[in-house]
Amino acid sequence: MRIYFASDLHLGASALNNNRERELFFIKWLDSVKKDADQIFLMGDVFDFWFEYKHAVPKGFVRFLGKIAEISDSGIPIHLFTGNHDFWIFDYLSKECGVIIHRDTETLILNGKKFFLGHGDGLGAADRSYKLLRKIFNNRFIQKCFSWIHPDLGIGFARKWSSHSRLKNGNIEADDFRGEDGEHLIIFSKEILNKEHFDFFIFGHRHIPSDIKISENSRYINLGDWISHFTYAVFDGEDIELKVFEK
Repeated sequence: MRIYFASDLHLGASALNNNRERELFFIKWLDSVKKDADQIFLMGDVFDFWFEYKHAVPKGFVRFLGKIAEISDSGIPIHLFTGNHDFWIFDYLSKECGVIIHRDTETLILNGKKFFLGHGDGLGAADRSYKLLRKIFNNRFIQKCFSWIHPDLGIGFARKWSSHSRLKNGNIEADDFRGEDGEHLIIFSKEILNKEHFDFFIFGHRHIPSDIKISENSRYINLGDWISHFTYAVFDGEDIELKVFEK
């Protein structure tokens, strides 16, 4: 068994000048894993911004979209979690590319191992202001109002807003690892463990590759990103390994 996990490509990020290079590099990774993949999980923020109008989607990413369509058509399921940058993914990617969309956390049992999966945004008690903002942006009326804005204006504004969120001048603005007692996703995972056992907690969002034992039989995995780390995880049916895809 081979199940692959990757997160945080931020394709189309206006703060970065190597979007095409990173897109092609990720496609190279997809070509390498499709040879033995049973499933592929893309764990959020694949795009730095995404919004589906009734008759339009953001331009670009055609090589990536073609590759995931090819892999999906070959019979390998591709799961895509929405993140805090691309939560306005609706049904275009599922209809055109065959991917399975997940809008919230998921719990799965894979080969007898129990997984807790999510992008990682809005979990736990931290960042109440973001939770309120996300609730507003997920409102159907707000989405309808945004759809009335011409794509040139709407997408341009959204990309400018997105560029101030975590990326600046080509660098990741996210702070360094805060320690187990300071990382809200680790705190959240331990709180879940008090109620229910999971073998693996897998998230993106923090851009910090991590593989941490949080109890005797549970591990926290953060997938890092495809901006500076180029990391991914692979589950072989028994264990998970965090790897770097070398240039």
